[in-house]
Amino acid sequence: MDEASPTFRPAGDTGLVVEFGDRVDRAVSRRVVALHTRVRAARMPGVIDTVPTFRSLLIHVDPDATSVEDVRDAVVPLLEGLEAEQTAPGQWSIPVCYEAAFAPDLAGVAERCGLTPSRLVEIHSANAYHVYMIGFLPGLPYMGDLAPDLVLPRLVEPRLRVPPGSVAIATTLTTIYPLESPGGWHLIGRTPVKLFDIERPAPALLNPGDKVTFTPISSSQFTELEKLVEGGQYELRAGR
Repeated sequence: MDEASPTFRPAGDTGLVVEFGDRVDRAVSRRVVALHTRVRAARMPGVIDTVPTFRSLLIHVDPDATSVEDVRDAVVPLLEGLEAEQTAPGQWSIPVCYEAAFAPDLAGVAERCGLTPSRLVEIHSANAYHVYMIGFLPGLPYMGDLAPDLVLPRLVEPRLRVPPGSVAIATTLTTIYPLESPGGWHLIGRTPVKLFDIERPAPALLNPGDKVTFTPISSSQFTELEKLVEGGQYELRAGR
């Protein structure tokens, strides 16, 4: 696909997909997020929502208020200069405890990668990750890109229950489970920070395009932060 010329695909009469590429790529993601921002700011009649994915933007349309064709015509001018647009993503430093009690797969992953557990933590926490999209669960971020030394396939048999806050890796990505759920990724740590909280004005902490780093903390620090979070006395703020 020519990334300079996005492809438009209808999703029935209630959606329009704008495709920018055919792979997981930060440059593609930046264009997806930029169009997401422009469409929202345009407040087009009949546009209900926009959903950024790895390589495309899904625009939800109310067919009683507009048509997919009219939305497409309105989106075309918004593509001009999209690559040159500089977004200002949120930048987050999220505390993570990588100790064994919170990281049931860490030792096994380290062995498979030919690393010591401490070296694995060092590599994972040294990277700055790009939030490609939110999905699977409310607020769950798909973040890349993992260092090549940490790339592994998903678990052969997914767990039935993954604790909320679990930090995990699989393929070239890392994530944080916001809620207890099944999951097939390797669990290498946990954060006390809430990734999704319905009581917040914006329930999902992270957004596509954000940058995330992880700060290792001890189990005692985890316990202290967890108490603050539960008491509503801790709020992680984005920097710039």
